[in-house]
Amino acid sequence: MSLVELKRVAGQRSCDECVLHPLCRPALVGVDDIEKLAGAVLARRPLPKDAALFRAGEPMRSVFISQSGAFKTVAVNEAGDEQVIGFYFPGELMGLEGLSDGRFRTDAIALEPVQVCEVPLPALERVAAQRPDFQRQMMRALGEGMARHQDHLEMLGRKQAQERIAMFLHGLSERQQRLGRDPTHMQLAMSRSDIGSYLGLVIETVSRGLSRLQDDGVIEVKGRSLKVLQPGVLARLAHGEDGELACAGRR
Repeated sequence: MSLVELKRVAGQRSCDECVLHPLCRPALVGVDDIEKLAGAVLARRPLPKDAALFRAGEPMRSVFISQSGAFKTVAVNEAGDEQVIGFYFPGELMGLEGLSDGRFRTDAIALEPVQVCEVPLPALERVAAQRPDFQRQMMRALGEGMARHQDHLEMLGRKQAQERIAMFLHGLSERQQRLGRDPTHMQLAMSRSDIGSYLGLVIETVSRGLSRLQDDGVIEVKGRSLKVLQPGVLARLAHGEDGELACAGRR
């Protein structure tokens, strides 16, 4: 399937948001480059909710970009306990952590029905060697992934549960903005349980924290639809600068 056909299947909006989109635009690449990439990108069939895109320990032969739908990445320890360590949204590259040793380090699980693009590593390396602009895109994607990992560690280090929740929501808002979406309106594909696992909190604490933020007029929650009513207050709380709101319950 060519990239033109792929866009027709997935929709122009999701392709515009993709980290690989600059390679698909004739204004930035020549016809030969587009043909090379068209032969490299594989359109996957839609995956249902809870399906695994890849599993920890599997050889890394490709990287993936969701065209539509969100994923969580999960680590499983020797006792079989699971922890959510990341969330990925349309346009964000998945699987790059496997570059360290050639194997995926987590399970990637669909949070909802999804459509995914697959790019085999040899094609990725070939195009990267030929196109400095693509190398910059990959470096940016790697940098964003490292920043999200650092943010996650910082969240887990916060003593107040409310600060963790606020930092999580603020981070989602910033990611929405980077992807060209409305940063004040979010559809939470992940469950409260997933959020709790990611933040090191029990589900009851997550629910109370969201309710507290809603009662304080910072956010509005309806099911999994969330609206940020006071972005400035949310940002201050996320950075530990609003002591009154930060007094919400601990785990």
